[in-house]
Amino acid sequence: MRYRALLVLAGVCSIGAILSAQRPQMTPEQQAAAAARRQAEMAAPRPIPAFDSVWMEQLTWMEIRDAIREGTTTALILTGGVESNGPHLATGKHNYALAVMGEAIARKLGNTLVAPIVTLEPGRPDGDRVAPGSVFLSPETYEAVLTDMALSLKSMGFKDVVLMGDSGGNQTGMKNTAAKLNARFGGTPARFHFIPEYYDYPTVRKFVQAEGITETMEFEASQGSDGIHEEYGIDAIMMLHDPRTVRLEERIRTNRATINGASLLPVEKTLAMGRRIVELRATQTVAAIRKSLAAK
Repeated sequence: MRYRALLVLAGVCSIGAILSAQRPQMTPEQQAAAAARRQAEMAAPRPIPAFDSVWMEQLTWMEIRDAIREGTTTALILTGGVESNGPHLATGKHNYALAVMGEAIARKLGNTLVAPIVTLEPGRPDGDRVAPGSVFLSPETYEAVLTDMALSLKSMGFKDVVLMGDSGGNQTGMKNTAAKLNARFGGTPARFHFIPEYYDYPTVRKFVQAEGITETMEFEASQGSDGIHEEYGIDAIMMLHDPRTVRLEERIRTNRATINGASLLPVEKTLAMGRRIVELRATQTVAAIRKSLAAK
């Protein structure tokens, strides 16, 4: 398989070389004209009002261009994952949580846009026991993706690129990427920040139990009394995005609308707790980001 992939890559490179050889070199005058056209495009006024979103993929290039010019110079790179999470949760658990948390963090921080979520996490894609639903990138590919995304953001004009992960396996690669890029560029024209404070589910578990939610789960554990990779705090955040991601209706019908002894009903109570958890995590994360931004 790898041999075939190398052959395909070699073929693509050969085609690119042929096309490059056939493409006539631009004269200095043609290069100047192309640069002028590019400059005119970048200076062209936006013909419609800007759409109110923090997600780059929902914006037009002109909206992003103008946001950067007007002081939106911080960009978030968020990483999730697709993994086996027991019988109730959709495999994109971390990505659904980031859809909620990314919005809250960017709004609270201000002057911030969010890059497309990195929906796959590092792991062993060629492992002998990859659970159904778990899709991995090799650690090398994962860091390469993060590096290319961060460089893209730097090149389009963002001054601070913030990396945060919603899964434990994501943390090392994000830390490595930020460190390597800072060593490479020395803070100019952009800085790269890894924020480990975002990934703090023990604080969420303490908050949940302090608020009277009787979940049987140790603060530092990844599983509670039900013995599966699921917990009340995550369910509450996912339900804010879409209750179907935790299979709420199906669980109600089969009398399984609990997790680790904590009920997800009434729904309004869990959604209210979810909003409070989001506020808690966003406040803690934004404080850590601002501290990193302020550091020399």
